[in-house]
Amino acid sequence: MRNRKAKVYFERVPGAPDPAVCEVKRRCRFSEVDAMAIVWHGRYATFFEEASAELGRKVGLSYRDFFESGLRAPIVEFHIDYLQPLYLDEEFIVRALLIWHEGARINTEYHIVKQDGTRAAGGYTVQLLVDAATGDPCYVTPDLLATCRDRWKAGAFR
Repeated sequence: MRNRKAKVYFERVPGAPDPAVCEVKRRCRFSEVDAMAIVWHGRYATFFEEASAELGRKVGLSYRDFFESGLRAPIVEFHIDYLQPLYLDEEFIVRALLIWHEGARINTEYHIVKQDGTRAAGGYTVQLLVDAATGDPCYVTPDLLATCRDRWKAGAFR
């Protein structure tokens, strides 16, 4: 079992580029909290998704990029560690990190950070790349991901 407070969910590949990072600043909305003014646990997946979408746009792996390339990237693993609650009207940052992997998959780590710098939650997703027409998994890295990796190695995401 992984350490609940682990800051690193995926092993880093020696010699690989540093993770590509994107941050989204948010505020807890009334529609996201329960009767105790605590953010409902199911909302965290949406927070992760917002940061993931921004990260995808940054690195050339947006939903539009996938559609235009004839690819899909379904989530096959999703994990979250709830460390401390978020409350109504509280500001926080969702940090998404794209972690280098050599296969036809996307490993993303997430950290939700409160204003005081403490972590409210952390987690990860694993997405496998599949052919949109057939649903078959990609066993070889598709061009879209190869292009992203080339830019990443060249330092485009620092």
